[in-house]
Amino acid sequence: MAKTGIKTVYFCQECGYESSKWMGQCPGCKSWNSFVEETVKKDSSKNAARSTGVLSSVPTVLSDVTVDEEERKTTGIKELDRVLGGGVVKGSITLVGGDPGIGKSTLLLQVCKNMSAASSTVLYISGEESQSQIKMRADRLGKFSEKMLLLCETNLDIISEVIRERKPDVVVIDSIQTMYNDNVSSAPGSVSQVRESTAVFLQLAKGLGVSIFIVGHVTKEGTVAGPRVLEHMVDTVLYFEGDRHASYRILRGVKNRFGSTNEIGVFEMRGEGLVEVSNPSEFMLEGRPMDSSGSVVTCTMEGTRPLLVEIQALVCHSNFGIPRRQTIGTDFNRVNLLMAVLEKRCGIQVGGCDAYVNVTGGMKVTEPAIDLGIVVSVLSSFRNMPVSPNTVVFGEVGLSGEIRSVSSAPARVSEAEKLGFDHFVVPDTCVKECRKILKNPDKVKLVGVKSIEKLMEELFGR
Repeated sequence: MAKTGIKTVYFCQECGYESSKWMGQCPGCKSWNSFVEETVKKDSSKNAARSTGVLSSVPTVLSDVTVDEEERKTTGIKELDRVLGGGVVKGSITLVGGDPGIGKSTLLLQVCKNMSAASSTVLYISGEESQSQIKMRADRLGKFSEKMLLLCETNLDIISEVIRERKPDVVVIDSIQTMYNDNVSSAPGSVSQVRESTAVFLQLAKGLGVSIFIVGHVTKEGTVAGPRVLEHMVDTVLYFEGDRHASYRILRGVKNRFGSTNEIGVFEMRGEGLVEVSNPSEFMLEGRPMDSSGSVVTCTMEGTRPLLVEIQALVCHSNFGIPRRQTIGTDFNRVNLLMAVLEKRCGIQVGGCDAYVNVTGGMKVTEPAIDLGIVVSVLSSFRNMPVSPNTVVFGEVGLSGEIRSVSSAPARVSEAEKLGFDHFVVPDTCVKECRKILKNPDKVKLVGVKSIEKLMEELFGR
């Protein structure tokens, strides 16, 4: 039987694991029933190209390698520049993911508008919308420069030819799941198509020095659809978070080869597009109750940015044999652990109580520094005693009831002082360094606590 040059393989839709036969569970990511069958054409020129590449590659001494400062261009949006590490790097490829309707295309259209106005040639490639649809959305954002080019195409060969011919400074691909390569026989959006299409854009970005933004659809778990290798191939991964029915959006940097990770940018969705929120702490505390039990302000670090958030707790006696516990915006198991510490070390009988803990503003915070905020909010609700509205607490709580130090404590105190807070409850080991940065030490009360018992004395008395 003659060889046709076509073989059948199976790919995991979750992580991209390749197998010659179907399996019920993926060995790579342990997902069940995630394998799909796809046909792949064999390329006889691969071996020749591989051998040629090996022969032409010569090792280089590390000390002889020169490093040039990467060239960055501003997007005209300060919050986005912060997340990117200072701007768009020439020849970089950035993946933007998020729920449908969250504002991915709107944000990138605003980037195209600002960069084209700054004399950069921008090519917007859409595989989901027609030119008239994009024009209608663009009219709400304002007038665009003649440097803004639009192409509605999904064929990768045509797109590659246009990019090589026009040589734009910035390219936006909306979205990667609609692109298809003729050399891959599977349907658009499949594991093979997404991987091969991204590889082509990666070669174009590095070879021509073009900055490319790729929009990626997300699964119901919130991760980018397609193979996991997609996130490894790109330079930067950005996620849009938040409820699409709410007005505020959070852009989070998950991976960045040219800057720090876990930076966030906060935006507000309006009729004219996404508007930057320059002071996220102030917006997070908007509408906070002043004299209500179960409410306390704590400080978390998002990358290099300190962010004040409100933690609310509602604790009440349960009418069921097993108390109900529910959390929004923080780790469920961490709340159960802290309530167990309260009962064991302080004698607070919360084991038979229902507990509901909420981080307001739509934030998802898992940093250990908010442990003290959770403990104080639970105690405040349990005793029905409000905490002073000018108080900020932060610190990590251990299983013995001790309060441990956290990173960037001075930056947290400085941010809270700017917003008018004058009572700080911090780990005892952080008091000395926090006192150095106070602008008005005579008007501010800075208290260090070593254990939960000392914390209860400071805020609620014996």
